Amino acid sequence: MHIEPNDLLLFAQVVDAGSFSRAAERAGLPKSTVSRRVALLEAQLGERLLLRTTRKLTVTDFGHSVLEHAHQVMAEVDAAAALAQQRQVEPSGRLRVSMPADFANIVLAQLLSDFIARHPAITLELDLSPRRVDLIGENFDLALRMGELPDDASLAAHRLAAFTGGLYAAPAYLKRRGTPQEPEALMEHDALCLLTRSGEPGRWVLTRGEARWEGIPAARATANSPDLLMRMARDGAGIFAGGHHFAAPYVQRGELKPLLEDWQLPPAVAWAVFPGRRLMPARTRVFLDALQAEFSGPRCQAAIEQHQRARRQERVQRA
Repeated sequence: MHIEPNDLLLFAQVVDAGSFSRAAERAGLPKSTVSRRVALLEAQLGERLLLRTTRKLTVTDFGHSVLEHAHQVMAEVDAAAALAQQRQVEPSGRLRVSMPADFANIVLAQLLSDFIARHPAITLELDLSPRRVDLIGENFDLALRMGELPDDASLAAHRLAAFTGGLYAAPAYLKRRGTPQEPEALMEHDALCLLTRSGEPGRWVLTRGEARWEGIPAARATANSPDLLMRMARDGAGIFAGGHHFAAPYVQRGELKPLLEDWQLPPAVAWAVFPGRRLMPARTRVFLDALQAEFSGPRCQAAIEQHQRARRQERVQRA
């Protein structure tokens, strides 16, 4: 037997209002609809709930028993509405977020600190492991993911930003091994490669206008941490292919130099991914809003401009 909760609510409203007409008016429905839904509820339950006369309604003994449950349903609906309203006023609760550790430490550390200061009723729980978590199965509210996303009808995604990248090496390494002038020369150099999800070093793909080069240089080291590989490149271990946002501080300090600057890595898109079939909690909404504001705001734009200035200065010095 399937009982429609809305029919229980209508039945309670009819009893509380004392008539079908007043209940229909309060519910914003035609009187015929209310009468039909209550009659259907009686048919499903197999007994009369109300005795109708032209002058009054009388609740049967069975109807009083059902009314108690109907009022409980009404109380739960009111409580849920009150909770939702309160959360819209002040988002609260535990917010579980998964994101790459390097991205959290280098790009989003200030945002995360600002967020918990702005929302004291939210407890932020971060998973910074490199694995791709099961958002629904592990009860995560949101994940920040890079690159292409697999098709998954149970998830929704919002594009946050696209990060460009290039090649970098330490001056000491270039003095020892020479500076590659064309992508093909990379095959003779030591590479520091990011691991793919298959556990293999990722292919290097470089583009310059319509031109395209692909290859897998000899990997002297592989890791799933861009920041670690960047530090190894700073120490002269080899050439690193990664995001400009990771390299900018090292370039400013003269610890790394950009290579083959006319060639670019394909942009890496950052996505906010979240369960698509759930009503988004207010705590998730304000965090998503904070991410969007960060990537389109002055702090992110200043970092981009800072990187562009560093690249211009490098070109001037070479000239």
